[in-house]
Amino acid sequence: MPGFRYNNVCLVSMGYTIPSEIVSSAEIEAQLSPIYERLRLPAGRLELMTGIRERRFWREGWRPSQASILSCQAALEAADFDRRHVGCLVHGSVCRDFLEPATASGVHHGVGLDPHCLIYDVSNACLGVLNGMLHIANMIELGQIQAGLVVGSEGGRQLVENTIKYLNNDTSITRKSIKPAVASLTIGSASCGVLLAHRSISQHHPRLTHANVMANTAYHHLCQSDQDQAGSNMAPLMDTDSELLLQQGVLTGKQNFASFLANTGWRTDDIHHTICHQVGVAHQRLMLEALDLDLQRDFVTYPWLGNTGSAALPVTLAVAAEQGFLNEGANTALLGIGSGINCVSIALEWKPIAVRGQVID
Repeated sequence: MPGFRYNNVCLVSMGYTIPSEIVSSAEIEAQLSPIYERLRLPAGRLELMTGIRERRFWREGWRPSQASILSCQAALEAADFDRRHVGCLVHGSVCRDFLEPATASGVHHGVGLDPHCLIYDVSNACLGVLNGMLHIANMIELGQIQAGLVVGSEGGRQLVENTIKYLNNDTSITRKSIKPAVASLTIGSASCGVLLAHRSISQHHPRLTHANVMANTAYHHLCQSDQDQAGSNMAPLMDTDSELLLQQGVLTGKQNFASFLANTGWRTDDIHHTICHQVGVAHQRLMLEALDLDLQRDFVTYPWLGNTGSAALPVTLAVAAEQGFLNEGANTALLGIGSGINCVSIALEWKPIAVRGQVID
Protein backbone atom coordinates (compact mmCIF):
# COMPACT_ATOMS: atom_id res chain seq x y z
CA MET A 1 0.00 0.00 0.00
CA PRO A 2 1.52 3.39 -1.00
CA GLY A 3 0.15 5.29 1.97
CA PHE A 4 -0.72 8.98 2.25
CA ARG A 5 1.13 11.76 0.44
CA TYR A 6 0.84 15.48 1.12
CA ASN A 7 1.97 18.60 -0.73
CA ASN A 8 0.23 21.36 1.19
CA VAL A 9 0.26 20.51 4.91
CA CYS A 10 2.52 22.26 7.42
CA LEU A 11 3.05 21.91 11.15
CA VAL A 12 2.71 25.47 12.42
CA SER A 13 3.12 25.25 16.20
CA MET A 14 2.60 23.13 19.30
CA GLY A 15 1.42 23.81 22.83
CA TYR A 16 1.79 21.43 25.74
CA THR A 17 0.71 21.34 29.35
CA ILE A 18 2.05 19.12 32.12
CA PRO A 19 1.13 18.96 35.82
CA SER A 20 3.50 20.01 38.58
CA GLU A 21 2.83 17.00 40.82
CA ILE A 22 5.64 14.47 40.37
CA VAL A 23 5.30 10.86 41.53
CA SER A 24 8.47 8.79 41.39
CA SER A 25 8.67 5.06 40.75
CA ALA A 26 10.26 4.78 44.20
CA GLU A 27 7.18 6.41 45.76
CA ILE A 28 4.88 3.98 43.95
CA GLU A 29 6.94 1.04 45.19
CA ALA A 30 6.70 2.40 48.72
CA GLN A 31 2.91 2.39 48.38
CA LEU A 32 3.15 -1.19 47.11
CA SER A 33 5.11 -2.34 50.18
CA PRO A 34 2.43 -4.89 51.23
CA ILE A 35 2.69 -6.88 48.00
CA TYR A 36 6.42 -6.22 47.59
CA GLU A 37 7.05 -7.71 51.02
CA ARG A 38 4.71 -10.64 50.47
CA LEU A 39 6.23 -11.54 47.09
CA ARG A 40 9.76 -10.52 48.15
CA LEU A 41 10.16 -8.16 45.21
CA PRO A 42 13.35 -6.04 45.23
CA ALA A 43 13.06 -2.26 45.49
CA GLY A 44 13.92 -0.41 42.30
CA ARG A 45 12.36 -3.08 40.11
CA LEU A 46 9.83 -0.74 38.47
CA GLU A 47 12.36 1.83 37.26
CA LEU A 48 14.87 -0.87 36.29
CA MET A 49 12.31 -2.68 34.11
CA THR A 50 10.85 0.39 32.42
CA GLY A 51 13.45 3.17 32.55
CA ILE A 52 10.75 5.41 34.04
CA ARG A 53 11.91 7.19 37.18
CA GLU A 54 8.83 9.43 37.55
CA ARG A 55 5.51 10.49 36.07
CA ARG A 56 3.11 13.37 36.74
CA PHE A 57 -0.53 13.59 37.83
CA TRP A 58 -3.17 16.27 37.36
CA ARG A 59 -4.74 17.52 40.56
CA GLU A 60 -7.87 15.75 41.77
CA GLY A 61 -10.96 16.55 39.73
CA TRP A 62 -9.05 17.95 36.76
CA ARG A 63 -10.85 17.23 33.49
CA PRO A 64 -9.18 16.46 30.14
CA SER A 65 -10.89 19.43 28.48
CA GLN A 66 -9.29 21.85 30.95
CA ALA A 67 -5.80 20.76 29.96
CA SER A 68 -6.76 20.58 26.27
CA ILE A 69 -8.02 24.18 26.29
CA LEU A 70 -4.71 25.36 27.73
CA SER A 71 -2.68 23.38 25.18
CA CYS A 72 -4.73 24.62 22.21
CA GLN A 73 -4.47 28.20 23.41
CA ALA A 74 -0.72 27.76 23.84
CA ALA A 75 -0.33 26.43 20.28
CA LEU A 76 -2.33 29.34 18.82
CA GLU A 77 -0.56 31.98 20.92
CA ALA A 78 2.91 30.55 20.19
CA ALA A 79 2.34 31.17 16.47
CA ASP A 80 0.19 34.31 16.91
CA PHE A 81 -2.28 32.46 14.69
CA ASP A 82 -5.75 33.79 13.91
CA ARG A 83 -8.13 31.18 15.39
CA ARG A 84 -10.77 32.13 12.82
CA HIS A 85 -8.75 30.10 10.29
CA VAL A 86 -9.19 26.88 12.33
CA GLY A 87 -11.75 24.80 10.44
CA CYS A 88 -11.50 21.56 12.41
CA LEU A 89 -10.81 20.55 16.02
CA VAL A 90 -10.14 16.93 16.92
CA HIS A 91 -9.88 15.75 20.53
CA GLY A 92 -7.79 12.60 20.26
CA SER A 93 -7.20 11.17 23.72
CA VAL A 94 -8.40 8.07 25.57
CA CYS A 95 -9.47 10.26 28.50
CA ARG A 96 -12.57 12.38 28.00
CA ASP A 97 -14.90 14.45 30.13
CA PHE A 98 -18.11 12.51 29.49
CA LEU A 99 -19.55 9.68 27.45
CA GLU A 100 -21.35 12.51 25.66
CA PRO A 101 -21.13 15.21 24.46
CA ALA A 102 -17.76 15.05 22.72
CA THR A 103 -14.97 16.51 24.83
CA ALA A 104 -14.12 18.56 21.74
CA SER A 105 -17.31 20.53 22.44
CA GLY A 106 -16.00 21.95 25.68
CA VAL A 107 -12.57 22.60 24.17
CA HIS A 108 -14.12 24.39 21.17
CA HIS A 109 -16.03 26.69 23.54
CA GLY A 110 -13.07 27.27 25.85
CA VAL A 111 -10.67 28.14 23.01
CA GLY A 112 -13.25 30.36 21.29
CA LEU A 113 -13.18 28.77 17.85
CA ASP A 114 -15.49 29.65 14.95
CA PRO A 115 -19.06 28.22 15.06
CA HIS A 116 -18.48 26.63 11.63
CA CYS A 117 -15.44 24.69 12.88
CA LEU A 118 -15.96 20.91 12.58
CA ILE A 119 -15.43 19.24 15.97
CA TYR A 120 -15.31 15.63 17.12
CA ASP A 121 -13.50 13.12 19.33
CA VAL A 122 -11.26 10.32 18.07
CA SER A 123 -10.34 7.42 20.35
CA ASN A 124 -7.65 4.96 19.27
CA ALA A 125 -5.56 4.15 22.34
CA CYS A 126 -2.16 5.87 22.07
CA LEU A 127 -2.66 6.93 18.44
CA GLY A 128 -5.62 9.29 18.77
CA VAL A 129 -3.62 12.49 18.27
CA LEU A 130 -1.69 11.06 15.29
CA ASN A 131 -4.96 9.88 13.76
CA GLY A 132 -6.36 13.37 14.27
CA MET A 133 -3.32 14.86 12.53
CA LEU A 134 -3.99 12.66 9.50
CA HIS A 135 -7.68 13.57 9.43
CA ILE A 136 -6.87 17.29 9.51
CA ALA A 137 -4.04 16.89 6.98
CA ASN A 138 -6.45 15.18 4.57
CA MET A 139 -8.96 18.02 4.91
CA ILE A 140 -6.24 20.62 4.31
CA GLU A 141 -4.92 18.72 1.28
CA LEU A 142 -8.44 18.50 -0.15
CA GLY A 143 -8.92 22.24 0.25
CA GLN A 144 -11.78 21.83 2.73
CA ILE A 145 -10.12 23.83 5.52
CA GLN A 146 -7.15 26.18 5.89
CA ALA A 147 -6.07 24.96 9.31
CA GLY A 148 -6.95 22.55 12.10
CA LEU A 149 -6.13 21.74 15.71
CA VAL A 150 -5.73 18.30 17.24
CA VAL A 151 -5.23 17.88 20.97
CA GLY A 152 -4.95 15.05 23.46
CA SER A 153 -4.92 15.16 27.27
CA GLU A 154 -4.34 12.02 29.29
CA GLY A 155 -4.51 11.48 33.05
CA GLY A 156 -2.76 8.71 34.95
CA ARG A 157 -3.77 9.25 38.56
CA GLN A 158 -6.89 7.07 38.70
CA LEU A 159 -5.35 4.15 36.83
CA VAL A 160 -2.15 4.11 38.90
CA GLU A 161 -3.89 4.58 42.26
CA ASN A 162 -6.53 1.94 41.51
CA THR A 163 -3.85 -0.48 40.34
CA ILE A 164 -1.92 0.02 43.59
CA LYS A 165 -5.10 -0.61 45.62
CA TYR A 166 -5.92 -3.72 43.60
CA LEU A 167 -2.43 -5.19 43.93
CA ASN A 168 -2.26 -4.62 47.68
CA ASN A 169 -5.74 -5.99 48.38
CA ASP A 170 -5.68 -9.16 46.26
CA THR A 171 -3.66 -11.68 48.24
CA SER A 172 -3.95 -14.30 45.49
CA ILE A 173 -1.57 -12.37 43.21
CA THR A 174 1.71 -14.14 42.47
CA ARG A 175 4.99 -13.08 40.89
CA LYS A 176 3.60 -14.37 37.59
CA SER A 177 0.10 -12.93 37.79
CA ILE A 178 1.34 -9.44 38.73
CA LYS A 179 2.94 -8.95 35.32
CA PRO A 180 -0.21 -7.77 33.43
CA ALA A 181 -0.58 -4.90 35.94
CA VAL A 182 2.95 -3.51 35.66
CA ALA A 183 2.29 -1.42 32.51
CA SER A 184 -0.48 0.44 34.38
CA LEU A 185 2.09 1.73 36.88
CA THR A 186 4.01 3.51 34.12
CA ILE A 187 1.14 5.81 33.09
CA GLY A 188 1.50 9.55 33.52
CA SER A 189 -0.40 12.74 32.69
CA ALA A 190 0.23 15.27 29.91
CA SER A 191 -1.51 17.30 27.22
CA CYS A 192 -0.44 18.49 23.78
CA GLY A 193 -2.04 20.54 21.03
CA VAL A 194 -0.88 20.49 17.40
CA LEU A 195 -1.71 23.24 14.88
CA LEU A 196 -1.62 22.28 11.19
CA ALA A 197 -2.24 24.64 8.27
CA HIS A 198 -2.08 24.94 4.48
CA ARG A 199 1.37 25.94 3.26
CA SER A 200 -0.09 29.06 1.63
CA ILE A 201 -0.39 30.54 5.12
CA SER A 202 2.47 28.65 6.81
CA GLN A 203 5.18 28.11 4.19
CA HIS A 204 8.06 28.68 6.62
CA HIS A 205 7.11 25.72 8.82
CA PRO A 206 7.87 21.97 8.70
CA ARG A 207 6.02 20.18 5.91
CA LEU A 208 4.17 16.94 6.51
CA THR A 209 4.95 14.89 3.40
CA HIS A 210 3.96 11.24 3.86
CA ALA A 211 2.20 8.87 6.24
CA ASN A 212 1.57 5.15 6.52
CA VAL A 213 -0.76 3.13 8.70
CA MET A 214 -1.09 -0.53 9.60
CA ALA A 215 -3.55 -2.51 11.75
CA ASN A 216 -2.70 -5.93 13.18
CA THR A 217 -5.98 -6.49 14.99
CA ALA A 218 -5.48 -10.21 15.62
CA TYR A 219 -3.75 -8.98 18.79
CA HIS A 220 -6.35 -6.45 19.94
CA HIS A 221 -6.80 -8.40 23.20
CA LEU A 222 -3.22 -7.93 24.47
CA CYS A 223 -3.87 -4.60 26.20
CA GLN A 224 -7.39 -3.90 27.43
CA SER A 225 -9.05 -1.70 30.01
CA ASP A 226 -12.17 -2.57 31.94
CA GLN A 227 -15.47 -2.17 30.13
CA ASP A 228 -16.56 1.42 29.61
CA GLN A 229 -17.69 2.56 33.05
CA ALA A 230 -18.87 6.04 32.18
CA GLY A 231 -21.67 6.93 34.53
CA SER A 232 -20.43 4.60 37.29
CA ASN A 233 -17.47 5.00 39.61
CA MET A 234 -14.87 5.31 36.83
CA ALA A 235 -12.30 3.10 38.56
CA PRO A 236 -10.21 1.90 35.61
CA LEU A 237 -7.88 -1.08 35.55
CA MET A 238 -5.72 -2.33 32.68
CA ASP A 239 -4.64 -5.85 31.79
CA THR A 240 -1.57 -5.92 29.54
CA ASP A 241 0.43 -8.85 28.20
CA SER A 242 3.52 -6.67 27.94
CA GLU A 243 5.88 -9.32 26.56
CA LEU A 244 3.64 -10.48 23.71
CA LEU A 245 2.47 -6.92 23.03
CA LEU A 246 6.10 -5.84 22.72
CA GLN A 247 6.91 -8.74 20.42
CA GLN A 248 3.92 -8.25 18.12
CA GLY A 249 4.12 -4.47 18.31
CA VAL A 250 7.71 -4.47 17.10
CA LEU A 251 6.80 -6.91 14.30
CA THR A 252 3.87 -4.72 13.20
CA GLY A 253 6.02 -1.60 13.44
CA LYS A 254 8.67 -3.23 11.27
CA GLN A 255 6.11 -4.15 8.60
CA ASN A 256 4.65 -0.65 8.59
CA PHE A 257 8.13 0.88 8.45
CA ALA A 258 8.92 -1.03 5.25
CA SER A 259 5.84 0.56 3.63
CA PHE A 260 6.85 3.94 5.07
CA LEU A 261 10.30 3.74 3.47
CA ALA A 262 8.76 2.76 0.13
CA ASN A 263 6.31 5.68 0.37
CA THR A 264 8.89 8.33 1.31
CA GLY A 265 11.71 6.98 -0.83
CA TRP A 266 13.95 7.24 2.24
CA ARG A 267 16.57 4.75 3.33
CA THR A 268 17.15 4.30 7.05
CA ASP A 269 20.30 6.48 6.78
CA ASP A 270 18.17 9.30 5.36
CA ILE A 271 16.22 9.56 8.64
CA HIS A 272 17.99 12.12 10.79
CA HIS A 273 15.64 12.09 13.79
CA THR A 274 12.93 9.84 15.21
CA ILE A 275 10.18 10.58 17.71
CA CYS A 276 8.42 7.44 18.92
CA HIS A 277 5.60 6.55 21.27
CA GLN A 278 6.94 6.62 24.83
CA VAL A 279 6.44 3.19 26.42
CA GLY A 280 9.78 2.57 28.12
CA VAL A 281 13.38 1.56 27.61
CA ALA A 282 12.76 -1.99 26.37
CA HIS A 283 10.28 -0.88 23.70
CA GLN A 284 12.55 1.94 22.52
CA ARG A 285 15.62 -0.24 22.12
CA LEU A 286 13.92 -3.22 20.52
CA MET A 287 11.89 -1.11 18.09
CA LEU A 288 14.82 0.98 16.90
CA GLU A 289 17.07 -2.07 16.59
CA ALA A 290 14.39 -3.86 14.54
CA LEU A 291 14.13 -0.83 12.22
CA ASP A 292 17.92 -0.42 12.02
CA LEU A 293 17.68 3.12 13.38
CA ASP A 294 20.26 4.92 15.53
CA LEU A 295 19.30 5.21 19.21
CA GLN A 296 21.22 8.51 19.40
CA ARG A 297 18.88 10.09 16.84
CA ASP A 298 15.82 9.34 18.97
CA PHE A 299 14.43 11.77 21.56
CA VAL A 300 12.66 10.51 24.69
CA THR A 301 10.57 11.87 27.54
CA TYR A 302 9.45 8.61 29.18
CA PRO A 303 12.09 8.77 31.96
CA TRP A 304 10.39 11.84 33.47
CA LEU A 305 6.85 11.77 32.01
CA GLY A 306 6.16 8.03 31.82
CA ASN A 307 3.72 6.74 29.21
CA THR A 308 1.21 9.53 28.60
CA GLY A 309 -0.86 7.68 26.00
CA SER A 310 -1.97 9.69 22.98
CA ALA A 311 -0.14 12.79 24.29
CA ALA A 312 3.21 10.98 24.56
CA LEU A 313 4.53 11.28 21.02
CA PRO A 314 3.35 14.86 20.34
CA VAL A 315 4.62 16.08 23.74
CA THR A 316 7.98 14.48 22.99
CA LEU A 317 8.08 16.16 19.58
CA ALA A 318 7.25 19.52 21.19
CA VAL A 319 9.96 19.19 23.84
CA ALA A 320 12.49 18.02 21.23
CA ALA A 321 11.69 21.11 19.13
CA GLU A 322 11.82 23.36 22.16
CA GLN A 323 15.25 22.05 23.19
CA GLY A 324 16.72 22.35 19.68
CA PHE A 325 17.17 18.60 19.18
CA LEU A 326 15.73 18.73 15.66
CA ASN A 327 17.94 20.27 12.98
CA GLU A 328 16.56 22.43 10.18
CA GLY A 329 16.18 20.40 6.99
CA ALA A 330 16.27 17.10 8.87
CA ASN A 331 14.10 14.20 7.75
CA THR A 332 12.06 13.45 10.86
CA ALA A 333 9.99 10.30 11.37
CA LEU A 334 7.11 10.15 13.85
CA LEU A 335 6.66 6.46 14.67
CA GLY A 336 3.49 5.80 16.64
CA ILE A 337 2.19 2.48 17.88
CA GLY A 338 -0.78 1.66 20.07
CA SER A 339 -2.69 -1.28 21.44
CA GLY A 340 -5.04 -2.77 18.95
CA ILE A 341 -2.35 -3.24 17.44
CA ASN A 342 -2.14 -0.08 15.28
CA CYS A 343 0.75 1.84 13.75
CA VAL A 344 1.00 5.33 12.27
CA SER A 345 4.20 6.71 10.72
CA ILE A 346 4.47 10.34 9.61
CA ALA A 347 7.29 12.01 7.67
CA LEU A 348 8.24 15.64 8.28
CA GLU A 349 10.73 17.93 6.52
CA TRP A 350 11.83 19.81 9.61
CA LYS A 351 11.99 23.56 10.12
CA PRO A 352 11.91 25.42 13.45
CA ILE A 353 8.46 25.93 14.96
CA ALA A 354 7.02 27.93 17.81
CA VAL A 355 6.39 25.86 20.94
CA ARG A 356 4.82 26.99 24.17
CA GLY A 357 4.94 24.70 27.19
CA GLN A 358 3.51 25.22 30.65
CA VAL A 359 3.50 23.50 34.01
CA ILE A 360 0.32 23.87 36.07
CA ASP A 361 -0.57 23.12 39.69
